[in-house]
Amino acid sequence: MKVGFIGFGEVASTLARGLMGVDVEIYTCLEGRSVRTRELARLMNVQLCSSHREMAQNVDMILSAVTPSQAVMVARKLGRIRGVYVDLNNVSPSTVRTALELVGKANTVDAAIMGSVLKKGLKVNIIASGPAAEEFAQLNDYGMDIDVIGPDPGQASAIKMMRSAYTKGVSALLLESLFAAHRMGIDDEALKYISQTECPDFQEKAVSRMTSSLYHARRRSEEMEEVVKMLSSETEPFMSRASLEFFQLLTERIGKMDEKPSNMHQVFQKLDKKE
Repeated sequence: MKVGFIGFGEVASTLARGLMGVDVEIYTCLEGRSVRTRELARLMNVQLCSSHREMAQNVDMILSAVTPSQAVMVARKLGRIRGVYVDLNNVSPSTVRTALELVGKANTVDAAIMGSVLKKGLKVNIIASGPAAEEFAQLNDYGMDIDVIGPDPGQASAIKMMRSAYTKGVSALLLESLFAAHRMGIDDEALKYISQTECPDFQEKAVSRMTSSLYHARRRSEEMEEVVKMLSSETEPFMSRASLEFFQLLTERIGKMDEKPSNMHQVFQKLDKKE
């Protein structure tokens, strides 16, 4: 099996490393990628191609794992291909359908990652829909956990958008309320008592959500734009629009971060410096 990745960030590199461990040949193209991404790909010894078109000619399947704002752009640049194309990006059903039409409808997959790739690696659950979803699910033979949920593009991404509306909304509320608690000198105590109303490991998950929200603020903002786009066709997305505005403001305040905060107090220190 030969698998190519468009994008080689956290998601792609983690999945690639797992697949390489079971003798899957991994390809990528480093055109326009960061120095950090280039170094990572070379250290992993993946097969490097001069363009995505060249990569498409050498692999059985391409997985697109880029930021939401790039999903359609990379599909348009790639154009129609013969192999299977899997869109793993956190985008709305309308966006994923636009991207998949650009590479050819018959061999495409709408896929959504439903957990933490960093924590679960190759075993992270992925839901998939679309004409070639069953073909994508053949990667289960190589250790992946892919559930085919339907035949239509947009089904998987719609579920992911619903989940994102909830998880990113909760993350925004946690960060906003606990930053205020930090200013009042009661952040540890506030988190302790909030945790008593939730599951046993809520405190650890809450801190993880806050550190990720700060580090990935721009990506969260792009994801919430897709959530609002989808929900607007069905209802008035008051809460999701507020979450979008929160992450947009966070992006403006923080900008690009070189390192992810390791704990809640580092998050608050970073925010304090920006005010």
